[in-house]
Formats: sequence, C-alpha cells, structure tokens
Amino acid sequence: MSNSNRLEYLNDPSPQTLGRSPLEWLERLNGPTVVRVAGRDRSRTRAMATLNHGNEPSGFFALHRWLLEQRTPEVNMLFLLGGVYPAKIPPVLTQRQLPGGRDLNRCFKEPFEGDEGAIAHALLEELRDANPECLLDVHNTSGTGPAFAVTITNDAAHQALTSLFTDRLIMTDLRLGALMEYSEQEVPTVTIECGGAQDDHAHELAYEGLVRYTSRADVLSLEKADWDVAVLRNPIRVELAPEATIEYRLEPTGLADLTLPPDIEHRNFGVVSPDEPLGWVGKKGLSILNAISHNRTENVTQVLRVKDGQVYPAQAIKAFMITTNPAIAKSDCLFYAVKATGDPLFES
Repeated sequence: MSNSNRLEYLNDPSPQTLGRSPLEWLERLNGPTVVRVAGRDRSRTRAMATLNHGNEPSGFFALHRWLLEQRTPEVNMLFLLGGVYPAKIPPVLTQRQLPGGRDLNRCFKEPFEGDEGAIAHALLEELRDANPECLLDVHNTSGTGPAFAVTITNDAAHQALTSLFTDRLIMTDLRLGALMEYSEQEVPTVTIECGGAQDDHAHELAYEGLVRYTSRADVLSLEKADWDVAVLRNPIRVELAPEATIEYRLEPTGLADLTLPPDIEHRNFGVVSPDEPLGWVGKKGLSILNAISHNRTENVTQVLRVKDGQVYPAQAIKAFMITTNPAIAKSDCLFYAVKATGDPLFES
C-alpha cells in the first residue's frame, strides 16, 4: 500500500465509469477515492463520507445508486470513500479494516501515523480545501437495530442533519479520532448509523437520506426538519479488556470471560431493567470490562452488577450499538448505554 497517502479522483462520473452494480464499481476503484459532483449552486459545497469501515456498505450502495441516476444536486457535492482497501478484500465488504491495520475512523487526528493515518490526513485536506457547509459520515451499526445519528455538538443544525435520516441523536463528549470530530472545525458534522450492514432497510434509508441531503436548498434549518429528534446525551462506552475472551451462546460453557446470548442485538434502543440479565461472566467477574465516558475510565459497577454469575444493569438503561461480532466486540466496544430516561449514567 505504498500509495496509501494518495487519493483517486472522479469528477461528475458517468454511468459507464460506475459499472452496473456497486460491486462492479468497487472492483474498479483502486484505492481511497474522492468523488465530486457539480451542483446548481456552485458557490456552496456539502460533503459526505462513507465506507470508512470496509464492512459497512449502505452509504456506498446509496451513493452508487444516486450517481447512476445522474441527479444534479442543489449544491456541489464532495464524497469521500476512505476504506476502499479493506472493502475490496475477498469476500468483499466483510472487513472493517485491513488485517493488522488500524481502524480508519480512529485516525482523523494527529499524529496521522501509518497508512490509515495518511489516508485520514489526505481526506481531511480535501475537506479543508472544499470548505463544505456540512459533513455527513454514513455507517452501518455493528449489529442489527434501528438507525441513529451521533454528534459531538447538539444544536439546531446537527438535529436538522440528523432528521434527514432518523429521529434519534446521540451527543457525546468522548473523543476517539473519528471523522465526526471534524465538527470542531465549526462545520456541522453528523455520523449516521443506518442499521445493520445486511439490512435492506438500512440501504434504503441511506439512499433516501442522501436524496434529501443533496436535493434541498437548506438542510441546516430545524424548522424544515421532517420530524422531531430525540437526543440522548453522553453515553457510557462499555469495553472488553484486551486479554478477555467472549462467546455468544444461549448458556455459558465456562471457557469465556463473558458470554452474551446470540440475540442480544434485539436489546438495541430498548430499555433493560435491573432485573433483566444481559449475560454471564466467568471467574474474573466485571474486572474484564471498562466503562468509559468523557475520556476517562469510570467504575463499571455503576453500570453493571453481577448476581450468581449473571450480569444485570445496575440501573435501568437504554443500550445501543450492541454487536454479536466478537472481533468488533474486542477491537471496538461491546455497547453504549445511557439511563432509560436518555440522560447520562455519569453526570459531568
């Protein structure tokens, strides 16, 4: 990947350039790609990133469909496809990142080390050159579940962008080096989590949201939003310790530090009461888990408790981004949680 700091460019691509399907287009892409489409108003630009994770295709599918239709957007559009390399690894669209590589969506901050850091830095330079009025980063959730948005800023503009796709917005002060943190450049920036990567509804949601994003003269006015947005503030990020083991089974085998049921994804955005078990822990108990908020480690026992080897919420919670992918559970996180009311579990 010697050319990892170089980007490919497509300007107003024709249907012949794109191929007949998203997979055919992906096959033609040589690496991280910037797509520019001229709008009716050439004085303004909006940006959208997708495929930052190579196994999250909804935004990519939506973009391919939108480009094939040869629509003229209201303003200039800048599309960023960062994770082309992992997306192309057979079987395609199954690898979050390159084997042994870094998560690209943790690299959008200095010192921009390694190949992924170079790609992230190049994409940020494109954004600074384009000076967009807003930015979306379109993803799929790690498991099945309803769509939601994430931002580090909660104001009318961010809620309006969210409303193009969903009525749920997570506001977090946690900083991980995600592209979403471009909002600190005073550019309204929202991450859109469309739902599961294998969910046709998620693909359709991404497409319909993209059509709204590109066709409206004003996407930053809350008065013109399609629906009210419910805001959940500062979720706790529950992580598995690096050395810990996890299994997804109906009953624990006794071999793993943490066992979760295979259908735990159905808990996404539902309220879990303190008497509803989430799973099982081994002999190490809760020591294999961390609860993180506001860039500091919290006491996990304020979030979870153990009784007779089973894990329960310490108080009624609303959990989301629950995954049944053990690789993602170990490399990223198990889930996020707030109080059942939508308030933070830990007040700052």
